[in-house]
Amino acid sequence: MRQVHSTASVFILSMLLLLSGCTSTLVRDDVKRTAGLDGHCSGREWVDDSSLAVLPVPVVAFFVPHFDLHKVASEPYLSRCGASTRVVNREVSVNKTACLPAGLTRIMTLGVWQWCPAHVAWSADVLADGPRPTGLQADDVSKPKL
Repeated sequence: MRQVHSTASVFILSMLLLLSGCTSTLVRDDVKRTAGLDGHCSGREWVDDSSLAVLPVPVVAFFVPHFDLHKVASEPYLSRCGASTRVVNREVSVNKTACLPAGLTRIMTLGVWQWCPAHVAWSADVLADGPRPTGLQADDVSKPKL
């Protein structure tokens, strides 16, 4: 009974260490700005991060480099939050944990292609359009006075 318990512990520990390296951060601002913020923008989305062998010959493709079919970059996701000059405190990360079981596609295609569903998460703070005078509320700035 003691052997089963320690084997299970080793398995759980090894899975935690393996899966913790599957998330990569594309953009992360270390300096946090809090003045002049207008709102917060965040989201999550599944994307295709598949790869194809440089030399697509079955079996040989296991040993050659692969290139990404769809490049996952931070710009398309942060542009959903607004113009790049108005977006601060940015963070974009890609989680490729789902690529582990999907790696069977590489075996089935004899190394030529690998399907990889990745999960992209982004968040950013959006700056206001212009400096607001102190003492005025947001509703007072947007309404024209007659």
